[in-house]
Amino acid sequence: MTAPQPPHRPQTERRPEPRPEREPRAQAGPAYGRPPGRRHVLLASGALAAVAAVPAAASSAAAAPVGPELPDIPGMSGDRRANELWYLLDQATLYEPSQEFTDAYHALVAHYGPGWDNILLGTWRRLVTTPTYRREFTDFVAPVRGPLEVMSRVQLGVFDAVYHPANPRLVRAFAEFGQGVLYDPRTGALHVMTGTPPGGYPVWHVVMRAMTFLDVDRHRWERLAPLNAFACAVHLTADPDLEHVNQPLPRRTVRRLAAHWLSRDITRLDEDFQSFPYPQQQD
Repeated sequence: MTAPQPPHRPQTERRPEPRPEREPRAQAGPAYGRPPGRRHVLLASGALAAVAAVPAAASSAAAAPVGPELPDIPGMSGDRRANELWYLLDQATLYEPSQEFTDAYHALVAHYGPGWDNILLGTWRRLVTTPTYRREFTDFVAPVRGPLEVMSRVQLGVFDAVYHPANPRLVRAFAEFGQGVLYDPRTGALHVMTGTPPGGYPVWHVVMRAMTFLDVDRHRWERLAPLNAFACAVHLTADPDLEHVNQPLPRRTVRRLAAHWLSRDITRLDEDFQSFPYPQQQD
């Protein structure tokens, strides 16, 4: 993949790209069909991109606060609360976005074009190694501060509805997302980043960078950036099957990846996401 597709889902329905030969994987569950137009990435800058195919009058899906316990859902695989997080993000940014969210998407397209996410990523890659990176990239994204504020408010609202800020259980939510172990009967599919390599992670990092430079919920996104990189590293390590529930990685592997990535700040992650696939762990 030379560049990620518009985040959140492919423009046309397709099966995952061919994968290299490898040892057969023991599956923890049966294959589940993915509904038409399933997202390419779950959220990322991308949370907005899928709105193009959603009627402008689609109803709003605000994430209602949840109590300490969530009702069991028969057939669900993986952590219950982690499934709830990614499910509500899907609802708020894909299946039932608000009019405000839809308008924000159209504002991004109006400014950068339909491939706005690729333009944002490509511009970041061009500038990130230059002495004027911060100033030039900030100037580049400043005209879309309004749409980014909408995206930030919607996404953080979902996070806060399911987890308290800085809740350590968020680590598990990102770890299981990266491993492809979250199957949700409400969508009939896994909650997992798609693409080979999974292009949504670097796009999300770049959008986080844009929001931090513009001081849009800067401290929140600075704290979430290492979790995004951690999930990416888990995904690249697990190499999950995108059509089946996967067996989890050994706990020691997840702990090693967490120790490596969660201590990094967003500036260091700028360096890590320049590698391909991204990010790579140096042992």
